[in-house]
Amino acid sequence: MKKKTWFAAPLLAATLLLAACGGDDSSSTDGEGITKVVAGTEATYAPFEYMDDSGEIQGYDKEILEAIGEEMGFELEMRNVGWEPTFSLVTTGEIDLGAAAITITDERKENYDFTDPYYEAKLLMVVKEDSPITSFEELKDKKVSVQITTTGHLAMQELQGQTSSNILAYENLPIAIQEVVNGTTEAAIGDNAVVLEYIKNNPDKGLKVIEDDSFDVDYLGFMVKKGNDELLDVLNEGLQKIKDNGKLAEITGTELE
Repeated sequence: MKKKTWFAAPLLAATLLLAACGGDDSSSTDGEGITKVVAGTEATYAPFEYMDDSGEIQGYDKEILEAIGEEMGFELEMRNVGWEPTFSLVTTGEIDLGAAAITITDERKENYDFTDPYYEAKLLMVVKEDSPITSFEELKDKKVSVQITTTGHLAMQELQGQTSSNILAYENLPIAIQEVVNGTTEAAIGDNAVVLEYIKNNPDKGLKVIEDDSFDVDYLGFMVKKGNDELLDVLNEGLQKIKDNGKLAEITGTELE
């Protein structure tokens, strides 16, 4: 997901949430290095992060970080703080890292540091089964729903213009896709793994997926505060270990060099 940076009301909401969860205790260290890492996420983005029936966060990002923690000797705490608050709370140091299927972009790298990539992503379009739409270019004058400030949102702004009233941005991708079902929009755009997971879990929605060669390949990484080299080095070392031993591919079902 390619997302920008915006903080204000979401920061206040996240701060209140963290207070309710027990404060802002972030990473712990001892004489031998980092022993605990606190990650923020937005758990509505299956298969990367979602809430199970018992209210626990699950998904690729958690499993990857837990596997890294096993290799590097740290405990993981994951908090469902929301998408935009994840960025602001990393900035303020109230959490150690963002783990929310975040696309590595040059724009974000101006304000944050990223691990090496752990997943390769590409945008897909979602339309109704009887839709005549076959390509991204055909969305130029159509109403399209996206998750706010994601790669899909950015792609639509580039196609229609940043102030286009035909772009409807929502807090998460499932809501954006539901707007296609409702007939509010003619298409939704989102990351391949998330779109395909939604389609698999909702076969009765009457939707189909369209690929388009104009979409670039993106790479996802874990995001830390600019200059937090100690944590970044630990995460990258652990990530390389689980790439080498096959654990990363086992979790995501895909190979990444």
